[in-house]
Amino acid sequence: MSTFSAPGTDVPSAQVADYPMTRAARCPFDPPPALRTLQDQAPISQVRLWDGSTPWLVTRYDDVRALLADPRISSESNHPHYPHMSPAQKERRRQSRTFINMDDPEHARLRRMVTATFSIKQVEALRPAIQKIVDGLIDTMLAGPKPVDLVQAFALPVPSLVICELLGVPYADHDFFQANSKILIKTTSTVEQARVATQQLLDYLDRQIGAKLAHPADDVLSTLAEQVRTGELTRREAAGMGMLLLTAGHETTANMIALGTLALLQNPDQLDRLRESDDPKTVASAVEELLRYLTIVHTGRRRVALADIEVGGVTIRTGEGVVLSNDVANRDPDAFPAPDQLDIDRNPRHHVAFGFGVHQCLGQPLARVELQVVYSTLYRRIPTLRLAVDLDRIPFKHDGNVYGVYELPVTW
Repeated sequence: MSTFSAPGTDVPSAQVADYPMTRAARCPFDPPPALRTLQDQAPISQVRLWDGSTPWLVTRYDDVRALLADPRISSESNHPHYPHMSPAQKERRRQSRTFINMDDPEHARLRRMVTATFSIKQVEALRPAIQKIVDGLIDTMLAGPKPVDLVQAFALPVPSLVICELLGVPYADHDFFQANSKILIKTTSTVEQARVATQQLLDYLDRQIGAKLAHPADDVLSTLAEQVRTGELTRREAAGMGMLLLTAGHETTANMIALGTLALLQNPDQLDRLRESDDPKTVASAVEELLRYLTIVHTGRRRVALADIEVGGVTIRTGEGVVLSNDVANRDPDAFPAPDQLDIDRNPRHHVAFGFGVHQCLGQPLARVELQVVYSTLYRRIPTLRLAVDLDRIPFKHDGNVYGVYELPVTW
């Protein structure tokens, strides 16, 4: 890695650090050491991306949170200086632009169409159904052979079954949409692979929307189909929104289930504390702490400045790209004392794992309930759960926009 630029200076690109940065081998849960150095010494610095652009990287919690709430920075992915994560991500957003990469009022108009489904009240009503799914999958694991890959047997099916039911998508198609979504979140995917995967998912969701137009039901795709019928959405827009909810609805939570389990197994005192407590507040606190500690979106929140912005003693100029590094921000000692310690009693609800401001994650209530059910059930029902291999044999997702493990062999 090359040396990073000092704040507020115009430094040749050869002196700008490459981003993203390699995570520490000694602890797969910690942010890259280079990011920690930046946070301490140059918290707002220029970095170089895959395409040679040099956006600003923001690493301190207070600055990240302030900018996420600032209307002077844009989420518009069509902006010429938007700092795309990879060539594949740029192609995906060219093909399917969704409300998460739009500004208000367009962002608010489209987001409102599905907000009610993900409200706290609506999601809480799903808790018994989620509990049934979790218990059923644990029953199957206990009745089958061991060791077992927790990712395939449990972590992926839980959110996939839930989001399929919520959207009105046949779970029988899960292999198809999981395979394509994996291509879209891998930083190593080619532009052509991203183009094909995006088109296949859009075509699939378009067919689902067509089916809901003919036979509406009580699900999200039927709601979107009704917006098509009234002219509020085009079928392409509806398919894009369906694709966003389908892929995001299972990839992030699945990785949190598996990686959170691994983190707890590596911190047995915290696992014991969680397993032995029947207090819902302890479970909720554990979920928030694992979200903070792991912060599985490691490519930051991407923005473009719409005006000159003074932050942390640095001026971000109009039109410059910004990468808000929420993973290292959630390890900022000024916001979270002893940030590298997993402490499920911390209850850090102010973390930025879901972002902040108007673009914060729409599905966070659903993710919270799913994780609360999983973390309060799995370790209690399988109290002797343990790794079936050494930690150094577990394949981590260093090549993805969402961090996790490809496999997690466990036994009991």
